[in-house]
Amino acid sequence: MMKIGIFGGTFDPVHMGHLRVAEEVREFFSLERIVFIPVFIPPHKRGHRITDAGDRLEMLKAGTRGNRFFQTSEIEIQRKGVSYTIDTLRAFEKRSRETYFLIGIDAFSEIHTWHEYGKLFYHSHFIVMTRPARKQSSLPNILPHDMRKEVRVIDENILEHQSGNRIYLHEITQLDISSTKIKQLLQNGRSVRYLVPGPVERYINQRGLYRT
Repeated sequence: MMKIGIFGGTFDPVHMGHLRVAEEVREFFSLERIVFIPVFIPPHKRGHRITDAGDRLEMLKAGTRGNRFFQTSEIEIQRKGVSYTIDTLRAFEKRSRETYFLIGIDAFSEIHTWHEYGKLFYHSHFIVMTRPARKQSSLPNILPHDMRKEVRVIDENILEHQSGNRIYLHEITQLDISSTKIKQLLQNGRSVRYLVPGPVERYINQRGLYRT
């Protein structure tokens, strides 16, 4: 039974920004493991073209292999269908002592659009990652209105949900790297060295991904 961080996303492809924030969060919150979980079908990107789940998983494995605190999970790929966070949190709740769900502040500000979002906070702590350059909103102000009565303020960066789980606002190092930018560079025949781990770059080149 471990204290783990859960980091979900499309990871199309995984890049240094993903890995750096995961390392910072792991260290700051003394997590024993960060589990990267590539979605099978992202609920908010249905209709968007994304790379085959198998390729995204293999890139994640290649990119995280050098860090003994990182691992990947195929749980959402194996489940098939649309990937809902609530299902994943329920599954990990049974396997770990404590779970911490990593989420960017932009995604968190839209959490009211997620499937069964009100139930998420009963199954995990949340770490809301914010960038230094962003004008920071207070945590209570970005919570859905119908949830504000369910939390109490510990301080400006910590809320406690009625379940006992906490919501943390945590500043991370800002790296100006995005999967979209990486794909654009590759489509134009440009180098992505130092934007993605070397093994991920080799996998992309071997598979000819993102070229057209």
